[in-house]
Amino acid sequence: MAKDKYILYHYEPSFGAAIAFVALFGVSAALHIFQLARKRTWYFIPFVIGGLFETIGYIGRALNSKENYNEWTTGPYTMQSLLLLLAPALFAASIYMVLARIIRLTDGEAHSLIKVKWLTKVFVMGDVISFLAQSAGGGMLTQAKDNDGVKLGQNIIIGGLGIQVAVFGFFIIVSALFHIRIRRVPTQVSQSLHVPWEQFLFVLYAASCFIMIRSVFRIAEYVMGSDGALLKNEVYLYVFDAGLMTLTTFLFNLRHPSAIIPNRQT
Repeated sequence: MAKDKYILYHYEPSFGAAIAFVALFGVSAALHIFQLARKRTWYFIPFVIGGLFETIGYIGRALNSKENYNEWTTGPYTMQSLLLLLAPALFAASIYMVLARIIRLTDGEAHSLIKVKWLTKVFVMGDVISFLAQSAGGGMLTQAKDNDGVKLGQNIIIGGLGIQVAVFGFFIIVSALFHIRIRRVPTQVSQSLHVPWEQFLFVLYAASCFIMIRSVFRIAEYVMGSDGALLKNEVYLYVFDAGLMTLTTFLFNLRHPSAIIPNRQT
């Protein structure tokens, strides 16, 4: 008995929605490239790449939306599936580096749960493991010929997303503990700084929550499977993934870390 063929989409992808987010992510990514080049904040390169991933990913969805139902080509589908899945991991890498620089900026290492020299390494390592797992699962999913292959790819992606959620949860704890401690016992440097470094901790909290909610949504999406409401209704993708990631990218356009971290801190 032949196994069921994997259906790429369980709805007709919206061209208008895809183009709208191509424009939004494209504008944000262009602004980030300008800010990166002007301020030389090279540690923000992964974030910029993530914005480009989102832009190109929605181009893929737009291309598929112009094709007949269930006759979609796999090239654009693979483009959107992998790039939209992986972009938040790149956002996360730069977010981790911003926290390390804030701690160094305020001379607040004594208040950090993890030493600054290890902080970025620990979180980026977790991010890399999550990235690789999601890449492997996403690759298997886009090449799946039947539901067994789909299930295996989905399970690997769920594992990668689970790692991302766990790492982000720990990151939020580390950030919050540092914030609480330095407010209770401020360092001399933190009190003398004339830049709004504390505001940027709230920016990190917001971005972390956006990515956390998005990752939990993706886990739920894959756990529920192809028969679940999340994969059958495109609106959920745009609310819980595209919408939240757009907020994340524009948040850092508006509150770019170059405002508090001098160029010499690389």
